Amino acid sequence: MGFMEMLLRKKAPNSAAARKSRAMELHGQAIKYVTERVNENDNVVGRGGSISVRNGQLILFSSDKILLRADVLTLDASYLLSGDGVVLTAPNLEEAGKERRYVAYFVYYRK
Repeated sequence: MGFMEMLLRKKAPNSAAARKSRAMELHGQAIKYVTERVNENDNVVGRGGSISVRNGQLILFSSDKILLRADVLTLDASYLLSGDGVVLTAPNLEEAGKERRYVAYFVYYRK
């Protein structure tokens, strides 16, 4: 397989490689605030913080606490259409595997 073929080959969206790749894209991302939808309302549950990946787990840290610790292989991460945030859905290892869905909004840095 040539170099160009390797670059053009796409990963299946729910494969382990694709999930790891999305998680690594988020590693080190600064967070402005985090919301969670409860009873049709979006509640702000954290301000400031970051997303990091350690030992195969994605950690969402905000407001001086860990909101989400999830195994990268069970994580569903999708970017908002605006590009200024990400929706993270996964069983939370901090809460004995309870399914959580957070929307983390990124800090905007002019490049």
